[in-house]
Amino acid sequence: MNTTPSATWLPGGTVYGTLLNFQREFALWAPQMNEPPYKSPPKAPVLYVKTANTFTACSQSIALPAGASVEVAASLGLVMGAGGVTGIVLFNDVAIAHESYYRPPVKTRCVDGFLGLGPECVPLDQLGGLNALRELEIELHRNGVHKQTTRLAEWVRDAATLLADVCEFMSLRPGDVLMTGTDCLPEGRRELVHAGDTVEITAPGFQTVVHHFVAEELA
Repeated sequence: MNTTPSATWLPGGTVYGTLLNFQREFALWAPQMNEPPYKSPPKAPVLYVKTANTFTACSQSIALPAGASVEVAASLGLVMGAGGVTGIVLFNDVAIAHESYYRPPVKTRCVDGFLGLGPECVPLDQLGGLNALRELEIELHRNGVHKQTTRLAEWVRDAATLLADVCEFMSLRPGDVLMTGTDCLPEGRRELVHAGDTVEITAPGFQTVVHHFVAEELA
């Protein structure tokens, strides 16, 4: 695997993230799903948007707001073309730690720089198609130490099902990206980062995703 990425890929459209798409986190939240205001588990995928100001190219630095607890997680993104999914990208999805996953506030997920981009869009057929993605395992390392393995076999909705369910209520256009979700750690949280940390995300068939975290410069 090439571990010296060229950091050239950028999304050509809107990037959407998916919540509660891993079995462990879904099970942890299940007892609260019947409480107000929803009173039942979500029937459709729960999505959020990562706006263009969040994009940070591979190997670049991400600034951490002062006083905020910031978490990171690996995600796999489906890149849309004219005829459907054409490629796959790895992401480092960054967010300010927060409680609600039903209505995640924009201010926790759309902070400047808070989507670490993989360096390349890997052609889907090179990975064996949508169904083969379930075989992938994504590893997250912080400062060279393994912190998490995300097993896509543990999706609630696999890639094809997620895509079909999303397209029932909205259109995805060429250049758009649908991230398939992030998994939590066993205790329900995600890996926290601090200024000075470096996070690497790896998966078979992909160049390594690398981002450095620094303290936000105050004006």
